[in-house]
Amino acid sequence: MFTGIVEGTATVRERTETADGLRLRIGVEGFNDIGHGQSISVSGVCLTVEEYEVSEDESGWFEVFLASETVAKTYLGDVGEGDPVNVERAMPADGRFDGHVVQGHVDTVAEVTGVERVGEDWRFGFEIPEGHADYLVDKGSVTLDGISLTVAEKREGEFDVAVIPTTYELTTLSEKSVGDPVHLEVDVIAKYVENMIGGYAGAD
Repeated sequence: MFTGIVEGTATVRERTETADGLRLRIGVEGFNDIGHGQSISVSGVCLTVEEYEVSEDESGWFEVFLASETVAKTYLGDVGEGDPVNVERAMPADGRFDGHVVQGHVDTVAEVTGVERVGEDWRFGFEIPEGHADYLVDKGSVTLDGISLTVAEKREGEFDVAVIPTTYELTTLSEKSVGDPVHLEVDVIAKYVENMIGGYAGAD
């Protein structure tokens, strides 16, 4: 499980396409506790470390494999060498919970519809993909490219989030412009609520 508090950006060093999917080698700094089998959120996609290397100065890399289904449901299949990605290690059992419950299970890919500077902050607009409007509410949590954010305003077919300077500078949001894709994960609690009350819909 993750919290959506992105630790920083990393860089895609290599990409290798295979018959079964895609392998990415991602360069990181400061991940000295990385290990085989560890879960890492890569721009909101939960992936498993298969190989890794860390030097004495704590710089290094890790490799992950994306199955065909993951490639089809995310935009990671389109990233290339040199592209930045957001990274977050899984939350330790005794860790501080600063964001919200993030699984790293991307629901869909949405598109940036607007980027506006508001004082020192930023306001980003995103489309609401079909079938996901009910999971987004004003002041509710949403995950975009692995970042825990709050819905500032919801409109017909669109929603906005406010982004503080630290989040803007620490994540790939600073690289985004209108038309770019983002991974959208809705609040899983909303899904559980829908599932639990779904059986009562239409009941006498």
